[in-house]
Amino acid sequence: MALVFAVKEINENPLILPNITLGFNIYDSNIKAQQTYHATMLLMSTSEKFVPNYVYEIQNKLTAVIGGLDAEISLHVANILDIHKVPQLIYGPAPVMNTKPPGLPFYQMAPQETIQCEGILSLLLHFRWTWIGVVVTDNDNGELFLQIAVPLFSKSGVCFAFIESLPKLSFVTEINAMLQQGAKTHDKVIVSKANIVVVYAESYSMALLLWFPYLSEQEHMRKNAKVWVITSQMDFTSYVLQRNWDTGIFHGTISFRIHSSDLLGFQQFLESRNPSNSEEDFFIKDFWQQAFGCVFPDSMVGKVDVDICTGEEKLGSLPGSFFEMGMTGHSYSIYNAVYAVSHALHAMYLLRTKPGAMLNTGGPKLQNLQFWQAPRPVKGKTHSKAEGGSPAPALTVTFKVWGVRQILPPLIAITASQPLSLCTESCQPGSHKKMKEGEPFCCYDCIPCPEGKIANQEDLNDCNKCSEKDYPNKDQDFCIPKIVTFLSYEEPLGLSLAFFACSFSFITAVVLGTFVKHNNTPIVKANNQSLTYTLLISILLCFLSSLLFIGRPQKLTCLLRQTAFGMTFSVAVSCVFAKTITVVLAFMTTRPGSSIKKWVGKRLASTIVFSCFLIQASICTMWLGTSPPFLDVDMHSVTEEIVLQCNEGSVTMFYSVLGFISFLAIISFTVAFLARKLPDSFNEAKFITFSMLVFCSVWLSFLPTYLSTKGKYMVAVEIFSILASSFGLLGCIFSPKYYIIAFRPELNKKQQLMRR
Repeated sequence: MALVFAVKEINENPLILPNITLGFNIYDSNIKAQQTYHATMLLMSTSEKFVPNYVYEIQNKLTAVIGGLDAEISLHVANILDIHKVPQLIYGPAPVMNTKPPGLPFYQMAPQETIQCEGILSLLLHFRWTWIGVVVTDNDNGELFLQIAVPLFSKSGVCFAFIESLPKLSFVTEINAMLQQGAKTHDKVIVSKANIVVVYAESYSMALLLWFPYLSEQEHMRKNAKVWVITSQMDFTSYVLQRNWDTGIFHGTISFRIHSSDLLGFQQFLESRNPSNSEEDFFIKDFWQQAFGCVFPDSMVGKVDVDICTGEEKLGSLPGSFFEMGMTGHSYSIYNAVYAVSHALHAMYLLRTKPGAMLNTGGPKLQNLQFWQAPRPVKGKTHSKAEGGSPAPALTVTFKVWGVRQILPPLIAITASQPLSLCTESCQPGSHKKMKEGEPFCCYDCIPCPEGKIANQEDLNDCNKCSEKDYPNKDQDFCIPKIVTFLSYEEPLGLSLAFFACSFSFITAVVLGTFVKHNNTPIVKANNQSLTYTLLISILLCFLSSLLFIGRPQKLTCLLRQTAFGMTFSVAVSCVFAKTITVVLAFMTTRPGSSIKKWVGKRLASTIVFSCFLIQASICTMWLGTSPPFLDVDMHSVTEEIVLQCNEGSVTMFYSVLGFISFLAIISFTVAFLARKLPDSFNEAKFITFSMLVFCSVWLSFLPTYLSTKGKYMVAVEIFSILASSFGLLGCIFSPKYYIIAFRPELNKKQQLMRR
C-alpha cells in the first residue's frame, strides 16, 4: 500500500516527471532462492512470455527494483540485476557480501543495522539486564551480528546465557522439519533463567517463534514469557492459521524500528481500499478473505457454512497483528524508495531536456537512459542516499503490545514493572563478587567483605579499605569517622583511677604524718627511722605518678610519666631491700665476734638506696637521651577509635626500667623470705615478704595483661598496677605499725619490744 500510494502521488504531481507515468510490478519470492531468481528474470523479460535477456519493451522499461525485506532476497536479486546495471533499493538489512561484485548498484533505504548493537547495549545497561539470551537467523547476517555484538556486549559487562540460531525458512517441503528444530530452540530459550532475549532474525522468524510454543511438549513453557528485544529489520509476519493463537508471549516486546512519519492522506487511502474499487489489485481479494475470514460469492464452490464477504468490511477493524493502519518504518522506507527513483529519473529528464544537451531529439526519451547514469547522490523525499550507503541513523525504540507500537521517548516509561535478567542477584553493599570457575563473568558468588573493608556499591569486584581516620560500620557498607580517645578525667574509668590515686596518696600522707608525729617512739625508731620516711615518701610519689597517665597526652607528660614511675618505684623497692638487709644484718651482729656489726646502721641503708637510685637514673637518662617517649596517634589498634597515646620510644629501655625494678623486688622477696623466722619484735621481714609477694604478683600479671589490651586500656592497666603494687607496700609494711601507734599505744614501748 505504501508503494501504491507513493506511485499514485507522483503520477498526480505535475512537478515530478511531467508527461511520464510510473508503473510497477510485484513478484513474490516465496521465501526461496529459485523463485527469487525466476521472479527477477521475469522483471527483465517481456510481459507476454519468459525470455531472459530480451530487450525490454519500450512501454515497460524497467528502471529500478525495490528488493525484499530479508537480506538474502536482496542478494539473490542483486546477482541478476548487476548484469543489466539495474539498481536495487532495499528497505531491510544489507546482505553480507564477502565477494561483492564491482559496481553492484545497491541502495540501502534503512539505517545500517550494525548501529543497533550500540543501541541495544545502551538499552540493556539502562535496565541492568546483564544476563541475556541471543537468537539469530542461521545465515551470514546473523553471523555478522554475533561478531559485532558478542565482544561489544561482553566488554560492557553483559553475559550470554545462550546463543541459539533459528532455521531459515526456505522450502515449503521442509517446514515441518524446521518447525520441529525451531521448537527445540524455543524450549531452550524458555527454560533459561535469562528473561531478556535479543532476536536478530528475518521477518518470517517471528511467525516461527509464534508457532514454537504450540509445538512445545511442555505446557508450562508456553506461559514462561520473556522480554524480546528485536532489531529493526524484523517485522511480524502473520498467517491465517495464527488468527486465534495467543500472541501474549510477545506482549511487551521492545523493538528498534526505522523512523517513519505520518503521511497526509495515507490513512484515508487505506480506509478507502476495498475489492470493489481496486480491481487492478490482484492481491486484495485473497487478502480480504484471509484477513476477515470470509469468502466472496464467486469463490464459494463446494463451500458451506462460511461467512460471505461484502467488500465493505473495514480494514481499521483488523487487529494490528494482521494489518497496521499506520505507516510502519519499513513501509516508509518503501515510500521513500519510490520517491528516490522518481527524483533520479526527474534529474535525468531535466538533463536530457536541457537546451544544447546531447541526444536532445525533441523529446524526453528516458527509455534510452540507464539509471546508473543519474547524478549522485540520489535524493529521496526525506533522506539522502548514496550508492552502497545508507541514510543517517534514524532508529526509534518502541514498546510493542501485540499489534500496537508505542514510541517511548524516555526509556524510564517501563521501569515500573521492569523485569530482572541477572545470572546472579546483585551483590548488595557490604559484599563483593567472587567469580565462579568455568562460568561466565556475570555468574558469581557474593562474599561478605573481609574485616576492615567495605563495599558501598552493588556488584563491586573487591572491597575497599576505609581511610585511617574511618572504620567500617556493622554492615560494612560505609565508613564511619573514628572518635579521638584517651584516658580522660571525664570518663568513669579515668575518674575512678584518679580518685583511688588521690585517696591512696592521702592515706600515705596520713601515715607519714603519724610516723613523724611519733618519731620518738620505739616502733618508729626501729629498723632505721630515716629509711622509713624515705619509703613512705617514695610510695606517696608512686601514687601521684599515676596521675601523669590520666588526661590528654602532652609532650611533657610523655617524657615524665615512665621515668617518674621508674625512679619512684626504684627508690621504694630499694628502701624495702635496704630494710630487709638491715634486719638480717642486725641479727647477725648478735653473734659473738661478728665482724658485720660495723655495716649495720644508716650508712648501709643510704648506700643501697642511693646506688639503686643512681642505676635507675642512669637508665632513664640514657633512655631520654637516645630514644625518648613522644606523643603519638594510634589509628590501628582499636577499630573505632583514634587513640592519643605516648609512644615509649625505645621498647628496650622501657623494659630495662621495668626489669631493674623487678630485679630489686625479687632480691628483696628472696632475702625477706629467708629472714621471715627471726624474732617478731625486731623483725619486719615477715611483712616485707608478704608485701613483695603482692608486688611481684601484680607486676607478673601486668605484662601479659598490658600486651593483650589496646588503646587507653593499656594505660589503665599500668595505672592499676602502679596503684595495686604501691598499696601492697603501704598496707603490708605499715598497717601493723600504724595500728599499734594509733590504736594500741601501750604496745609502743621499749619493754614490749625487748621482752622476747
